[in-house]
Amino acid sequence: QVQLVESGGGLVQAGGSLRLSCVFSGDTFTTYFIGWFRRAPGKEREFVGGMDWSGDKTYYGDSVKGRFTISRDNDKNTAYLQMSRLQLEDTAAYYCAAAPGAGQYLYWGQGTQVTVSP
Repeated sequence: QVQLVESGGGLVQAGGSLRLSCVFSGDTFTTYFIGWFRRAPGKEREFVGGMDWSGDKTYYGDSVKGRFTISRDNDKNTAYLQMSRLQLEDTAAYYCAAAPGAGQYLYWGQGTQVTVSP
């Protein structure tokens, strides 16, 4: 069974950086598209970004373009979300998700909290 485990969240000051990791297990990592999402208190889940298996195709939500970077290490079955120039509005629980091929996201991690302070 596919499992995703995020880590790397924490408290950071506005303007700072943080890198989240998402470790994938239970299937062939390179057959999955990996996405990152976030949910802030009182708000709906928001797409942060995603990357295909090769890393050639990457997509970002408008609110994070130019500040966040997604990458993946297929040898380590791990995806990363590098967050820079963090803003208060980036405070949220961050989740990684896996979609087989071009399908829907079927698997989700438990989330990791990112809190940006003034």
